[in-house]
Amino acid sequence: MSIASMTGYARAEGRDALTTWLWEAKSVNGKGLDVRCRLPHGMDGIEIAARELAARILKRGNLQLSLTLTANAQGPGLRVNKEFLAELVALVDELGPAHQNIAPARWDGLLAVKGVLEAGNADEAETEEVHTAREVAIKSDLDKVLRSLAAMRLSEGERIQAVLSSQLDEIEVLAERAGGTAALRPEALRERLRQQVAAVLEAAPSLAEDRIAQEVALIAVKADVREELDRLRAHVAAARDLIAQGGAVGRKLDFLSQEFNREANTLCSKSADVELTRIGLDLKAVIDQFREQVQNIE
Repeated sequence: MSIASMTGYARAEGRDALTTWLWEAKSVNGKGLDVRCRLPHGMDGIEIAARELAARILKRGNLQLSLTLTANAQGPGLRVNKEFLAELVALVDELGPAHQNIAPARWDGLLAVKGVLEAGNADEAETEEVHTAREVAIKSDLDKVLRSLAAMRLSEGERIQAVLSSQLDEIEVLAERAGGTAALRPEALRERLRQQVAAVLEAAPSLAEDRIAQEVALIAVKADVREELDRLRAHVAAARDLIAQGGAVGRKLDFLSQEFNREANTLCSKSADVELTRIGLDLKAVIDQFREQVQNIE
């Protein structure tokens, strides 16, 4: 299973005899799955289906779904109900002499009377059946647009996966370089420890033996970064396992990136060597880049 990005865009279009509709889906980074819908008036019933479908297809991300409806220009035109209009005209002629103080009826007024203008083709006029069929088709296209979005997020995830793998390789190389610095060779550690113990005894020659032992142990711990390097290597292996596992692993990778950063900070704080400090700073830079990429993983 591949990892997926949380960023993507997709659209799907459909139509029937009366209406054209357009679904647009856009997603960006988010802590969880947050779905926001922009739907035309009268289509509110689709929102529940949209949220349920999004939750089945996507795991994380701020998702915005918008649906646009447009009346087809080639849809049914208008026709005049001539029988009804003739009745209105006859009624006007009949009542005219008795109401001479009232302005005579105008054609635009007669055409505005409800029932005079009708849909041009009764077979294509809006009916409950047409409305229901349209809703089914719109929901089908919603499924298409969400699956297209998921496919785009997977494609972007493949690109991010390659970047993450390269960064993990770099972290591993830097950890090996840190472990091979002259400052961490046994003879160098012993010499540094000897010098620091001598400095402690010179500053406080009357220290008790148990206190001297404590100071020596503390100096030894501060000088040794091998434990931090071991943990860095273990975190690299864990991150690679997660990436190979795939799926919604973004949160776990984010946690690992924090652990990477903690070890790099400790290494820099313990370092008493210019070369080791430089490697530690390079590690922090790569780890920051790693975490930036991880923020976009589902």
